[in-house]
Amino acid sequence: MATAESPSLTTYHYLTGFLLRRLSVASLASDTCERRHDQKRRACERRHDQKRRVCERRHDQKRRVCERRHDQKRRVCEGARLASGPMGNVPVPAKHCFSVERLFPMYPRLPLWMQKDKVPAPNQLPEFVKVVEVGPRDGLQNENEIVPTKVKLELIDMLSKTGLSVIEATAFVSSKWVPQMADHTDVLRGIHREPQVKYPVLTPNFQGFQAAVAAGATEVAVFASASETFSRKNINCSIDESMQRFEKVLHAAKKAQIPVRGYVSCALGCPYEGKIEPEEVTKVAKRLHDLGCYEISLGDTIGVGTPGSMARLLGAVLAEVPADALAVHCHDTYGQALANILTALQMGISVVDSSVAGLGGCPYARGASGNVSTEDVLYMLHGLGIETGVDLAKVMEAGDFICKALKRRTNSKVALAKTGV
Repeated sequence: MATAESPSLTTYHYLTGFLLRRLSVASLASDTCERRHDQKRRACERRHDQKRRVCERRHDQKRRVCERRHDQKRRVCEGARLASGPMGNVPVPAKHCFSVERLFPMYPRLPLWMQKDKVPAPNQLPEFVKVVEVGPRDGLQNENEIVPTKVKLELIDMLSKTGLSVIEATAFVSSKWVPQMADHTDVLRGIHREPQVKYPVLTPNFQGFQAAVAAGATEVAVFASASETFSRKNINCSIDESMQRFEKVLHAAKKAQIPVRGYVSCALGCPYEGKIEPEEVTKVAKRLHDLGCYEISLGDTIGVGTPGSMARLLGAVLAEVPADALAVHCHDTYGQALANILTALQMGISVVDSSVAGLGGCPYARGASGNVSTEDVLYMLHGLGIETGVDLAKVMEAGDFICKALKRRTNSKVALAKTGV
């Protein structure tokens, strides 16, 4: 016969079961809390790690931007120092407070008495400069009277015997817009080519490139602008649209193993927009270089540049494009072309565009005078002890020939001085 448990034992069993159930619930709740806490901790760590990486990337980007700006400022200051020379007659107390490297970039219009003529040390100048003759194309394209094909061919043949290694022969552009270049095929095919001379031609688009190749072109050039307005008036498209055209040309040229040179117009000023910022020129030059142009010629299309603005321009462009892939193309509207070229030489540039007898201009840039004359450039370079491989006397003969054919006076001061005309 079962005996009933005592009330105290029953209570003990009940309490024991109750406590065990509570402990089990508490333990489960504790485990759940720990899991949730662990999940929150891991989520916080992930968010913190993501924020840290974002901050590191931003910091790295800012650091690189600061380094580029610092490098650009350093190049500008160096160019201004080379262009301006020492402080000369600045009072002694001022010399203790300021240096020319800081003074002239900040105050480019300081009076000339603070400057002193100085011939740069030989190691500041290149030993050899390649002169690119653009007279037959850029020099003649702005002539109102059509120059006979025979005259163009004789000019190119005379220039081919001067020692020049590059002669821009013609442009494969629409005869509707540039009538002077309507005979481009006859000119290119009629040249008596010298083996050591390259004869590039200008091609604004893929159609022009195809026509040039069909006529026997072995090197071409494309031309962009740093000014949106000038780009639209010159080649009827925006800068971005022009780059899309050039991409097609460069792709085809690469397949055909044809080198492509690039031009950047309005690098120091635009007839429509005025001053052009160096950063805008840098963007265009870098894009052309990235597309595959082996050399980029920076053009002062309307000749408004000065040594100071040239130094600032090159300081910016050299931060993105190497010096051995750059050239300068200066017009002499304000008589600053030779000074600008000298500044470029001091900053590491060793390729200079010029035009025999100073012929040239631009049909889309009112007020643009001729290019700097090849004769004057050669005279300066030879006077600096820089080799060019070009015979100045023979270039003067070619200049005399084309001036007689055009019935005009040469724009070369060297030719005028030597001939006494």
